[in-house]
Amino acid sequence: MHPRASYLLVKICGVTDEADAVQAAELAADAIGLNFYKGSPRYVTPDKAESIIRELPPFVEPVGIFVSNGFPPHLETIHKLGLRTIQFHRPDDDLVFVFLTGPFGFRLISAFSVGENNDLQGISHYLKKCRQKRGALPAAILVDARVSGEFGGTGKTVPWDLLADFRPEVPLILAGGLTPENVAEAVRIVRPYGVDVASGVEKSPGRKDTDKMKRFIENARGAAEQLQ
Repeated sequence: MHPRASYLLVKICGVTDEADAVQAAELAADAIGLNFYKGSPRYVTPDKAESIIRELPPFVEPVGIFVSNGFPPHLETIHKLGLRTIQFHRPDDDLVFVFLTGPFGFRLISAFSVGENNDLQGISHYLKKCRQKRGALPAAILVDARVSGEFGGTGKTVPWDLLADFRPEVPLILAGGLTPENVAEAVRIVRPYGVDVASGVEKSPGRKDTDKMKRFIENARGAAEQLQ
């Protein structure tokens, strides 16, 4: 995670090829997301992810995206690729808690679907559970829109006003329906630590649009600078 509180982290998620990864890096994205959930149209195989990671310049972080459903295959992929930052959906699975402490040394981003105030209470309860069970917290939480049966990439927005006064114990990364056109408003309302975009900068699922990525990053960071 970036040490400067005044800096807005930008993650381009659902990257599926080397060219898009390199372009995102050249446009000053901080991280790219590699989706290992087979139900996603942005799924990449471990071999393809390895090829993408090889093309990334230093200081651009590859983030592995997983849905918790049993660990052996996840651990194999994580170790094969040398991933340091992992994002888990269904993070309340007891198995995910082992990533908070122990010998792994990973940074865990816990992802949540949010549509109402009860969902925020659920996040607070989860963080309390992390502290009680493991004496540690995730590196950040990611908040996405609640869509039944989906784990991100839907193009639906989170109710930003709901998040305006939500200040969890860890950095908050805002996802869900962000685009070059609406990201500035989202940043002004939510004041997140970072923003995460997938479908909002695409020309088709998994294939990024260079102009959209450029405008998204410029508009997001421009809005953040105005808040200082």
